[in-house]
Amino acid sequence: MKELTLQTLIAVFEEIFGRGLFWTMVAVAAGITLAYIFVLIRDRHLSARKFLTAQLFMPVGAVAAVVFVQWVTHSGLGDIGGPIDWIVLLGVAGMGAVGLAILVYTVQALVAGKSPKDNG
Repeated sequence: MKELTLQTLIAVFEEIFGRGLFWTMVAVAAGITLAYIFVLIRDRHLSARKFLTAQLFMPVGAVAAVVFVQWVTHSGLGDIGGPIDWIVLLGVAGMGAVGLAILVYTVQALVAGKSPKDNG
């Protein structure tokens, strides 16, 4: 692997997760992202209350993402070898945390609807 390209990354992720699971995750992430953008445009502001609640779920998302990746790859924490493994593990945890926070915020906003009394 001489250079890192988008095609290379897609091939690696398809190999790790399997083609079906990888593209399902991409579709779900795109759907959640579009719903989040819809909520931001509709509400024209971030609700501090919903944002705080979403942040409280971030540790759950971090742990769930790490457990999911380890389950899919049939590995465990004992298989972590060098510094790059820890960096990848922290990246997975970070993406899981942010992803779940966005999902929780979006679900709260869609379920509650637009409220004119929501000041913050």
